[in-house]
Amino acid sequence: MLDLAHSPDWDRLFETAAGQQGLFTTRQARDAGYSPQLLVHYVRTNRALRLLRGVYRLVHFPATDHEELVAVWLWSEHAGVCSHLTALNLHQLSDALPAHIDFTLPAAWRQRRLRVPAEVRLHYSDVTPAERTWFGAVPTTNAARTLNDCALDGLSPEPLREAAQQALHRGLVTRDELAEVTRALKPFGGLT
Repeated sequence: MLDLAHSPDWDRLFETAAGQQGLFTTRQARDAGYSPQLLVHYVRTNRALRLLRGVYRLVHFPATDHEELVAVWLWSEHAGVCSHLTALNLHQLSDALPAHIDFTLPAAWRQRRLRVPAEVRLHYSDVTPAERTWFGAVPTTNAARTLNDCALDGLSPEPLREAAQQALHRGLVTRDELAEVTRALKPFGGLT
């Protein structure tokens, strides 16, 4: 709850945003002493930009390559991770730019009624800490989990095979970690 006895703490908000590529949430602003009205004022006076519902960027920070991914992570209350084709792209295992942001939320979130950002395609599954990695301020599934998720999601055999071979060649995964990829590619000549 907002403590009205304390004035807004710009340093605290700035520090929070700095660790998230300049982004912050309404809750984080509130924790730094900013009322919703003051936040609206900051947007109107161009001190902050609204990126998604409840997610903002301080204008002092330039937009980054993965700003939209960090914004979705903040929208998820730090619960989800980039996954599937989005993660494949982050791992540089695909040159194709995904048409949407693949994002995995915990399975328990399936019951929630969410206002999902238009560019986001949600998946629901529990991703363990061992299956996560980070690209700057962007949490994502590790290479093995990413490839197996893509296989389960029906990625075409040739791009899946190329991505898996590249991951093996770069030492990001072992063959033993690619059970779903192996299963998906078996009818198409296998992983080779």
